[in-house]
Formats: sequence, C-alpha cells, structure tokens
Amino acid sequence: MAGKDSGNLKTVRLWRDAALRARKLRSNLRQLTLSAAGGCSGVGPDQIDSPDAPQLVLPANIGDIEVLNLGNNGLEEVPEGLGSALGSLRVLVLRRNRFARLPPAVAELGHHLTELDVSHNRLTTLGAEVVSALHELRKLNLSHNQLPALPAQLGSLAHLEELDVSFNRLAHLPDSLSCLCRLRTLDVDHNQLTAFPGQLLRLAALEELDVSSNRLRGLPEDISALRALKILWLSGAELGTLPEGFCELASLESLMLDNNRLQALPAQFSHLQRLKMLNLSSNLFEEFPAALLPLAGLEELYLSRNQLTSVPSLISGLGRLLTLWLDNNRIRYLPDSIVELTGLEELVLQGNQIAVLPDNFGQLSRVGLWKIKDNPLIQPPYEVCMKGIPYIAAYQKELAHSQPAVQPRLKLLLMGHKAAGKTLLRHCLTEDRVEASEGGDKEKGYSPPPPPVSKGIEVTSWTADASRGLRFIVYDLAGDESYEVIQPFFLSPGALYVLVVNLATYEPLRFPSTVGSFLHRVGARVPHAVVCIVGTHADLCAERELEEKCLDIHRQIALQEKRDAEGLSRLAQVVDEALARDFELRSASPHAAYYGVSDKNLRRRKAHFQYLLNHRLQILSPVLPVSCRDPRQLQRLRDKLLSVAEHREIFPNLHRVLPRSWQVLEELHFQPPQAQRLWLSWWDSARLGLQAGLTEDRLQSALSYLHESGKLLYFEDSPALKEHVFHNLTRLIDILNVFFQRDPSLLLHKLLLGTNGEGEGDGESPLVMALPPPSQDLLRATQLHHYVEGFLLHGLLPAHAIRLLLKPHVQAQQDLQLLLELLEKMGLCYCLNKPKGKPLNGSTAWYKFPCYVQNEVPHAEAWINGTNLAGQSFVAEQLQIEYSFPFTFPPGLFARYSVQINSHVVQRSDGKLQIFAYRGKVPVVVSYRPAKGVLQPDTLSIASHASLPNIWTAWQAITPLVEELNVLLQEWPGLHYTVHILCSKCLKRGSPNPHAFPGSCRRKKRLYEYLVTSHHFKILEG
Repeated sequence: MAGKDSGNLKTVRLWRDAALRARKLRSNLRQLTLSAAGGCSGVGPDQIDSPDAPQLVLPANIGDIEVLNLGNNGLEEVPEGLGSALGSLRVLVLRRNRFARLPPAVAELGHHLTELDVSHNRLTTLGAEVVSALHELRKLNLSHNQLPALPAQLGSLAHLEELDVSFNRLAHLPDSLSCLCRLRTLDVDHNQLTAFPGQLLRLAALEELDVSSNRLRGLPEDISALRALKILWLSGAELGTLPEGFCELASLESLMLDNNRLQALPAQFSHLQRLKMLNLSSNLFEEFPAALLPLAGLEELYLSRNQLTSVPSLISGLGRLLTLWLDNNRIRYLPDSIVELTGLEELVLQGNQIAVLPDNFGQLSRVGLWKIKDNPLIQPPYEVCMKGIPYIAAYQKELAHSQPAVQPRLKLLLMGHKAAGKTLLRHCLTEDRVEASEGGDKEKGYSPPPPPVSKGIEVTSWTADASRGLRFIVYDLAGDESYEVIQPFFLSPGALYVLVVNLATYEPLRFPSTVGSFLHRVGARVPHAVVCIVGTHADLCAERELEEKCLDIHRQIALQEKRDAEGLSRLAQVVDEALARDFELRSASPHAAYYGVSDKNLRRRKAHFQYLLNHRLQILSPVLPVSCRDPRQLQRLRDKLLSVAEHREIFPNLHRVLPRSWQVLEELHFQPPQAQRLWLSWWDSARLGLQAGLTEDRLQSALSYLHESGKLLYFEDSPALKEHVFHNLTRLIDILNVFFQRDPSLLLHKLLLGTNGEGEGDGESPLVMALPPPSQDLLRATQLHHYVEGFLLHGLLPAHAIRLLLKPHVQAQQDLQLLLELLEKMGLCYCLNKPKGKPLNGSTAWYKFPCYVQNEVPHAEAWINGTNLAGQSFVAEQLQIEYSFPFTFPPGLFARYSVQINSHVVQRSDGKLQIFAYRGKVPVVVSYRPAKGVLQPDTLSIASHASLPNIWTAWQAITPLVEELNVLLQEWPGLHYTVHILCSKCLKRGSPNPHAFPGSCRRKKRLYEYLVTSHHFKILEG
C-alpha cells in the first residue's frame, strides 16, 4: 500500500511541475491558436479533408503575438495579411494542413521567425525565395511531406540548429547542407537515401543524427569527422559491417544499430568509452560481441533477437549496467558472474534455452522488469522463476539448506466432448490389467471394465513407470458445458493434453465442436502446449471408415492452423503499416488504423502477434485410434504417452529440481491425519514445515511453489484466505462437482439428505417449525424444491442450502464460510446481501452463481435499446467499450467477470448475457454477444451513459470494470482480442452496426470527446 501511495504522490508532483512550467511558458510567450471553427483548436480531423472547410480569418490587434498555431485547419494558403500583421512572431506552426509548397507570406516573417513547423502537409517543393528569406530560422520541421529534393538555398540558413526532413522522398541531400555550421540535430529517417550523405561529414557541430530506415548498406570511413556526435540512429539501414573510423566517434552516448545485418563489431569499438545506451537487437550476432565488454560506462544494452548461444563471464565488467535485454536468442546458460551486476533494473531473458540459473541469482534484487518465460527451466522450476527474483532467491537459499530432489512427474489432462470416452479410457490406462495383457492368447480373454459413470472432474495418480519413478497426475475434465466455467483452472503450462474424440459418432461437420474449439481453448490458455489426439471406440468403426475419419481430423486441424496463422500474419501486417505512418500521422484522425496508439504499444502488439505465430500448439500426429477392448492398442497409447513425456525437447522441465524440504512438505500434507481434512491453517502447515526442516520464514516460498504447480491452493494475496492452505484438491473438486451437475433430482436428493442430519430448527423458518412433523416434512421438501428451481434458473442459493448440498464435505460453519470465500475468489459466485466489511446480523446470506442464470437479459433491457423504463428516449451520450474475440472466447469468462465486478457496482440485475447495474448514480451495462458465424466474432462490451456536460462520470464509472476485465484476460496469454470504442452518434441513432474506433485506453477519452461532437463515415479495423 505504501508503494502505491508513493507512486501516486510521485505522479501528483510530476503533474504539478508540468503545470508550473506551462504557466511560466504562457507568461513569457504571447501565444495564439486559431482554427477554422472560429476561436478554438478542437476542429475535427474530418474537416481537414473537407473541400468546404471554412476560411481562416486573423483577428485584429495581434501585432505582439510571438507564437501562432494554425495547425489542423486544412489550409492551402495562409490568411491574408499574415506577414504584415505579425511583426513580433517568432514561432509559426502550420502542421497538418494541405500546403503543396511553402506559402510566400512566410517569407515576410523571415527577419524575426526562429521556428517553423510545416510537418504533415503535402509539400512537393519549398520555393527557393521563401527558404532564402528565413535567415533567422533556428528550427525547421519539414517531416511527413512528399519532398523529392531540398533546395540549395537551405544552406544559407546560417543560424539553423535543428532540421527534421524525415518521412519524405529524398534520394539525396543538397551539397549546400554542409554550410549549416551551427546545425546540432538532423533527422532524415524514412527517406530513400542509398548511401550515407557525404555533406554531413562537414557538420562539425552535429550532436544528434538519425538516418534510420534508409538503404545505406554501409558507412564511410571518414564518419569519424563527426566528433561532436552524441546520439546516432542507424536502425534498419541494411548495414553489414561498421568501418574502423566509426570507432573514433568518441562523444557517442546513445547508438541505435538495431534491425541491420551485423555479425560482428570492430575490435576498436571498445574506444567508445562514453557510450551509455547501445541497441544491437535484430541483427545476426552468433557470439556475444567481445568489443562491448570494456565499455564500463554502458547502462543499457539490447541484444534481443540475435543468434547468441552464450554470454561471457566478463560481462560482470559492465558494472553500471541497468538494462540488459537478451531475449529470443539461443542462450543455453548464463555465467555465474552475471549475479555481480547488482545494479540491474531490467533483465529480459525470455525465448532462450536456459535450464539452470546461476547460484546466488537473488543478488539481483533491484531487477523490476523480469521476463523469463519460454525457457526449459528446471532449476529453479518455471513456477518459481515466474514469481520473480525474491522467490528465486528463496528457492536457491532453500536448496543450499537441503538436498536437491528430482521429481519426474507430469500433469496429463483428458479433454473432449461429452460421451467421448474419457472416463473409460482413464480407467483402462491406469489399471494393471493393461500391463498383463500383452500376449495374443491373453488378449482374447481380456474384457474392459464396465463403462464408469462420470462424476464430473476427477483426479487420478498413475505411476506409469515405477522403475524410473515417472508419475502422471491425470485430470479427467468433464465434457459437459456446465463445467466450462471451471475447466480453465486446470489448464496450465508444462502439461500433456490428450484430446479424446469418439470416432464412432464423429462426422466432418462436427469437427469445430468436437476438436477445433478445444484446440482453440488450449492454445489461448497455454500457448505452445503439447496435444495428443486420441480417437476412441475404434472397434465400432470399419477399417476404411476409421482411416477416413482420422485423416479428416488431421486435415481439418491443418486447415484450422493455417487459417489462424494467416489471420495473425494479416494483423501483424496492419501493425507494420501503422508503424510506417508514424505516431503523429496516426494521431491526426480517428480514421487512421490504430488511432492514438504509440509506437511502443504498436511494437508490443506486433511482438505479441509474433509470439502467437511462434507458439502454435504442438499437435502430435497422427490421430491415434484406440479401443478399450484391445489391450495392444491401449499399450501402444501408454507407450506413446511415456515416450512423449520423457522427450527432453518436448518436456524439458519434467526432471525439475526441488529442495528436498519442499518435496517432504508436499508429502506431509497428503499423509494422515491431515490428508482427510478439507483445509489446514497456516500454523498447521507451519508445523508440517518444521517436520520437513523448514522454518516459518522459509515456508512462504515453498507453499507458493506448491500453489503455482497445482499441488495445493494457497492465496498469499487474499486477506480472507492467506491464513489457510487448501491441500485436499480431491475434496475441493468433489465440492465443485456438486455445483456443476445440473440434475434437479440429484440436487434435491442431496438437500433432503442434508436435512436429515441437521439439528432441529437449523436454517428453518418459524413457519415450518410451528407445523406438526408430517407437515414440516412436506413444507420443507417444497421449500427445498423452490431452492433447486431458483438455483437452476437464476443461480440463487441461501448459505444454509449450500451447507446442505455440501454434506458431508462441510461440517462446521467455519468450513462453509471459508469455502464460500474460496468460491468467490475463483469467480464462481458472490454474496448478494453481504454489507462490505459488516456482518449480516443474523439474516440469511444469499449467493449468486452467474453461470446458472437462464433469463437472457436483465430487467433493464429497455435502457440498452436506447429508452428508459418509461419508454422515453434518453437525451444522453452513450459510452461503450467493446472487446472483440475473433478466434475464441474464453469459456466461463462472462460468468467469472460478473463475479469480479460485484465489489464495484450496486443495484445490479443479471441476465444470461447482460448485467445492468449502477456505479454510484451512473448506470452501467455489461453485455456478451456470442458469435454468429465467422464474420461476427464474440464480443463483450461495457457501456454507460451521461449527459454531455457530465460525460466524464461515465468514464469514471466504467474504468474499474475495464481494469477487472483486463486482469482476467491476462490469464489467457495466447488469446487474441481487440478493443474499440463505439461511435456515440451511431449508438444514439440505434444503429445495429456502429462504427468502431481502435485506440489505446489513455487516448480513448480524447477520442470520445471528439466523437460526441462530430461524425465519421468510415469503418476502421483494429
């Protein structure tokens, strides 16, 4: 909490300092911003492109104006009398207009104009006379135009210090540019240069130079003449080598050489002793450049996306290093000396082949940005590393206290549609008769066990190879749709997924529901997961039919993967095109794709697309047909699973190394007498920890690992649950199964059985107790029947009915309260009438299970359609944020989300697909719309409305709801979705297909302010 407060205080101070600086600037400079709308700068970008844009008229008495901003007005000519009226003008901004050449009137300002910004126009020429007249100019911005060349007169601007001609069509620079002896900053990136301009070598005062994204292919040897250069951008310049003279740029402090073709650095590169930041990402380095090691002053080093296989031990010499990015290489190990870089604040190692981290890694305690995923980690295990440096330090400290232990254990999940044969397959695989039935004669006498009845989700421990100690923890995930809300809890990295398909009933048209949807679900939750397809009931198919069905499944999987990959590639291409247009151009109009999204966020999005493309599911082929009546087929499947599990490249973390004390602690939790209990207190676990050799201060990291690896549940971040350890997962799963078996007769039977063991009057109403016993039984049964109906239709249950359902799992009231807290934490239910932080004072607590709600919409349907409950249209602006899921919608997400937002809303009314509630006095609606075919994806939207003067109250209302949804979506790293704000004008008209505008959340307020005052006619794609 203290960290959060200090962060808020820091933010307040930054805003305060910025406001003071702005106030001081306004007091020192007399400024004027004009727009064609007459007096305000909020003209919409669509007016820029309008041929009927109004003319701009200068107001009177502006002779003392020093700064004039005429940007964003769609001007082709400047207002009449500009030069004569502005005798004191120093800064003129003409950006984002439609000038084809510099206006002649600008020449009249030449004797006092020091800054001119004509960026984002349509300039094809500048005009020699106008340029030569600007002899006092110190800063000139000509970026984002269509200039094929620069006039020679540019060299006569003797006072020019900053020149930006980026994003033009320049194939060369004028020779006169070398006369700009005071030029300190030059930006020529994104042009059409084919060689480094020799004219620049005579610019002795140049301190910052950007020639990125030009096809230079090489640098001149005498680049050493630029001795004052401090910042040099050479990104994407197609450089293969650096000349020796480059190493004489002794003043260099920041150097960007990313996205080139460099394989090595000159030996003299170490002479650049003032270098603080170096970016060598996306090159072709196979070995760590030795020339970097003597650069003792280096603070930031980026070597991402190369082909490095190792890091030298001498890297410890870079003692001032704060940032080190080595992601997406081929690094197998890190040197022990890396722990000496104690000043590191960012360490990015994801996407390598690192299995073991050096000892004493916890010394890197200042690391805040830490990325290590997509490595075959075994020491520490992946679950420890993902928690951060403090947990790695605790693991290594514990490993030093106790002996290491290797646990070859693998999680195996059986998935598939209902009646696919998962439960029978699990029984046949895990029992000993399979091992004993290998001979032909024995095969004839073999008969499978009778088909077991699925009890929902079940867990079995299977020792597949006793000689090697290999054990599978088999999760049989129920195929019924009612279990979808809890299935994602069991999908985790490092597991083997077996997708079971009933070949007897399989048809090609059923592929999306029986195979495709499951693959999408696993890929979204666990990118790069290993999936084995098993076809059951093979004995019920003819040989040719069996072959055709297996081939069809294989073919459709390939087609689905191809479609998904092509779709992601297209989305990545859209991001590339947006990046090529530059941030300022994207921000010019909401019509632009990725309006307002920064380059950094776009690159992050592109990296995510690339991650999804590189981490497709590992689907083992071919489809393996199995009959539970054939022991040879079962043994073949068994051998297949064993070979896959022991494959070092597929499951490198199978042989993870744990401290012996952690392993003993786990075993103690599952031994009598505590094994039978539903949960243990923290102190109970602490006593077990002492038996395992763990002191209290070392217990936290052990429990955290056991939680992350799925051995038990321990919520260290929950005030209500952190004092308890839920170690009996089998009983917890049995409890979950009670809530998701939608059988009214079974539920009523459980309730009636529960009442038989209740004390007299426990949970009963006074009316029931006042009746004679036979009447009491009848009325009690009627009341319980109403409970079942209310549960199956509306998801409602009182706390005492939940207790009846959970007998004999729950006996004490404390068990019930703790369990209900756990169910709320998991997002399965919430309490309807529990005051925040207050007891219920004896009244019955009612709980809502959103996944059971059957009514399609809440009572507030009229509001959603644009009218209030009285039938009158709202005179208000509607704000709606829409999340779109083109590939798959996470199962159970809407139900879990409805639980997560409960603490933020009041007076809610739930429907199966919509939630109506209030945030204070502001109405909010959350809506889920399932997909209808390929062209209309699943969408989840969050909406509110308010009158225009109070529209920001709507923003404040939905902001915490958006944040809660974003937190839930982080659980699905392989999921692709887009976020849009819908056009308020379309919503107000009741349009069935409102325009959708993409953009970052930080800029959505600015976009919305614009949308409620204007309108667009172009649909944008995110």
